[in-house]
Amino acid sequence: MSKNDYKIKDINLAESGKNKIEWAEDHMPVLMEIKKEFEKTKPLKNLTVGFALHVTKETAVLVKTLIAGGAKVAIAGCNPLSTHDDVAAALASDGVNVYAWRGLSTKDYYECIGRVLDHKPDITVDDGCDLVTVVHKERPELIRKIKGGCEETTTGIIRLNAMEKDNALKYPMLAVNNAMTKHFFDNQYGTGQSTIDGILRATSVLFAGKNVVVCGYGWCGRGVAARAKGMGANIIVTEVDSIKALEAAMDGYRVMKMDEAAKTGDIFITITGDVDVIRKEHIENMKDGAILANSGHFNCEINVPELESLSKNRKEIRDNTVRYILKNNKKIYLLAEGRLVNLAAAEGHPSEVMDMSFANQALAVLYIAKHKLDVKVHDIPAEIDKKVADLKLKTMGIEIDELTKEQRKYLNSWEEGT
Repeated sequence: MSKNDYKIKDINLAESGKNKIEWAEDHMPVLMEIKKEFEKTKPLKNLTVGFALHVTKETAVLVKTLIAGGAKVAIAGCNPLSTHDDVAAALASDGVNVYAWRGLSTKDYYECIGRVLDHKPDITVDDGCDLVTVVHKERPELIRKIKGGCEETTTGIIRLNAMEKDNALKYPMLAVNNAMTKHFFDNQYGTGQSTIDGILRATSVLFAGKNVVVCGYGWCGRGVAARAKGMGANIIVTEVDSIKALEAAMDGYRVMKMDEAAKTGDIFITITGDVDVIRKEHIENMKDGAILANSGHFNCEINVPELESLSKNRKEIRDNTVRYILKNNKKIYLLAEGRLVNLAAAEGHPSEVMDMSFANQALAVLYIAKHKLDVKVHDIPAEIDKKVADLKLKTMGIEIDELTKEQRKYLNSWEEGT
């Protein structure tokens, strides 16, 4: 494959993309420290890394970090609406093999993943497991060359665990999302802020006083709930997990079934990783003017075909906002086609939080390059998690205490007593 092979919207957008990437670099100090290390040692020389990630300015910094380490990189988007075309152009203009543009069809989406796989990667980096799935289903001849892969998100890890359970997984994977310096921060603070950001950009709606229904109370859901509460919203949580529901209740939120929440909510945010969270029977009972947004990885949490079947009129009333007039004359507003509202209607997570997530990705790629791993889903090694946390604190100018010799002895002994 040619070094300059790419398929994007418009190469003339490159200058705008480069400015965005510079901003991200200025706000991702941990990843920039890793990039400096990589530039010196070139630990990824002669390796090809194949990506399926959201093509944003933060992802571009990760791509440039791996290239600094000697890797060849090919990247496709992992969602039809999450690519920033100017960032894709900036990468292409710098010689990166990039296949992504905003608004690509399902056919184009998988063709772009196929173009990445044409580069025969040694390591894969995925967000949602689509690239890994295509390798296993359609390109199994590549598996022999692949040393391992990294998965960025909760949804992808759910799929990988299912593959491992079914004995379908054929190369080792590192569950980057399970790193504490990833999901405690990216999922909670990043998704929380960027989801609200996407809804505000699409609607400019006032959150204060609204009933906001958060469907799912994992790390992402609790981040969304906290941010919406901070803006004065009344939070309702729906859940299928009794422990998470109990957590939500003790965090001060109302917890109820979706059938009941549908009648009460003003803004609905799905963030479960599952299908059909909001369905026909819920939509029929919603208030006039209800707003529907999704921040789960795929566009299946809100059943859009059923919404359309209930409607007599559809109109794009604002960018990323479609107004449906139901047959019962109620208006329902769907944001970003039911896709990731934080990426489709905004810019995704802030650079500062992606700094830790993508530092984990870079170090995970390095770990795969240096180790022969068993074929299963592996958690990120504790030493990587600690290194990322230490670097983040250092770049923030924060110092913490260290255990004294006596304290360490006390914590490691059963003989100290009381």
